[in-house]
Amino acid sequence: MRKPDILCAWGLNVGVAFALLSRLPLPRLPDVAFARQADAVWAFPLVGLVVGGIAGLAGITGLAIGLPAPVAAGLVLVMQVVLTGAMHEDGLADTTDGLWGGWTRERRLEIMKDSAIGSYGVLALILTVGLRWTALTALLPLGAGPVIAAAVLARSFLPLLMHGLPHVRESGLSHKVGRPPRGPVAVAVALGFLAGWIAVGPAIVGGWLCAATLVLALALLARARIGGQTGDILGAAEQLAEIAVLLALLAIAAP
Repeated sequence: MRKPDILCAWGLNVGVAFALLSRLPLPRLPDVAFARQADAVWAFPLVGLVVGGIAGLAGITGLAIGLPAPVAAGLVLVMQVVLTGAMHEDGLADTTDGLWGGWTRERRLEIMKDSAIGSYGVLALILTVGLRWTALTALLPLGAGPVIAAAVLARSFLPLLMHGLPHVRESGLSHKVGRPPRGPVAVAVALGFLAGWIAVGPAIVGGWLCAATLVLALALLARARIGGQTGDILGAAEQLAEIAVLLALLAIAAP
């Protein structure tokens, strides 16, 4: 493949990644861009970089104009929800409802597919948003680095789950994207860690370890209860990883 063709393929991959994981306005991508969506997973951390960067900028701008830290942290969350369409939060709620609300594999998958939200999902959203808000309130005075590091690193784990766990549905976004090859998965993990290191320095090691532990636990639970992964499981993984990074950075930064 010629160099211009490679650069074009990379550009299309980036566009596909943003189309899959964000609600940012994008130029119309050619149909060929979606022919091999699994190859685009290496660019997932780049989506986190943009989403985290914009959200972090909103937060530090709020602090700069005199808003209290909790309000500025709220702006970060609002921007993240707007930029992603709350897809990850939705996945977390559905995953919690399904994995804990059904007694059989079939019933769990049925609950996860249902658009209604149950008590487990509501509580999961309240608790996780509360943890993120509290951590961001404490971390935001340090700058936008923690916001960016958490957003980038969390999305770098999604290709690992997509590669390591089988699809449990014959439809849905995760199934449509497919199982990514090892190469793009490795690039995603490396990009996530590198960007996190640039954002917060060596502290990202602790964040990575905490996030990896939670994501692994979720992967084992998903395999045991439904036999693999769905788009909802991926959304839950992103949220858990983001929280793990924020809390780890908060623990390291605490006096």
